[in-house]
Amino acid sequence: MISRAHKIPEYIYEKSNIVRLILWTATFALVFINIYKPFSSSNWYSVSEFKFFLFSSLIILTGVLVVVLSRIVMYYWGRRHGITYVGYTFWIFMEIMLMALFYTIYTSILNPEREYMDVFRESVINTSLVLLLPYAVLHLYFSYKEKEGQIQQLKDYQAEMAGRQNVYTFYDEKNELRLSVKRTNLLYLESADNYVCIWYLNKGSLTKFMLRNSLKGLEESLVDTNILRCHRSFMVNFDQVKVVRREKEGVFLELDMDHVPDIPISKTYSERVIHWFMTSSG
Repeated sequence: MISRAHKIPEYIYEKSNIVRLILWTATFALVFINIYKPFSSSNWYSVSEFKFFLFSSLIILTGVLVVVLSRIVMYYWGRRHGITYVGYTFWIFMEIMLMALFYTIYTSILNPEREYMDVFRESVINTSLVLLLPYAVLHLYFSYKEKEGQIQQLKDYQAEMAGRQNVYTFYDEKNELRLSVKRTNLLYLESADNYVCIWYLNKGSLTKFMLRNSLKGLEESLVDTNILRCHRSFMVNFDQVKVVRREKEGVFLELDMDHVPDIPISKTYSERVIHWFMTSSG
């Protein structure tokens, strides 16, 4: 199996990018051959510039069929097996060789007096320019667009995470949304048989919402938030905790809200909760 680190990026053989590459390469080849007259193309036809453009365009587009067929094969092969950087380099090399062979045969037919190897050598050089220049430009463009997309995805993810951290959502045991509470308004959760009491501030007043779910289920959904389990029956929003108090009866949390009872910390959770409070508060 090919290591992911050795594979070329998948965007190289995406359908849309393959179409762009073929169209861009064909356009570049048309401009290149009509301006610089490579492949001894100036000796192909004794016609006007306009007719030369028409005839040479047909020949160039025929040669570009090599790229079309090559990229179709690459699309299906790449999706199934992946392509290494070494394999992709060889793939391009074969495209150059096959297209150069096509132009060599065509030039030799029209100019049989020319040495075949000289024509092939010249065709390889010109074909390399016809393919490698647009390939290089497009691959830089593809890489830029890919990085731009990754940056946008990262921004979207960060915005989503920020949104999740600012609003806590609560689902019942059937995974139906029942309550959304702003981070600054949520106080604590309290287990009550088959329900969880969610205590929060609503217009400055202490409010309770009964949610049919387990505290363990909510604990799993609130991983990586500031709501921590501190007792078999309690989870607390540590944004609201102002004091951790140790007494003979045990350790308690005081919330930054009047008329809210102190929340006990059981021995099972005390070390983790106190460590979190000491290192994350402030």
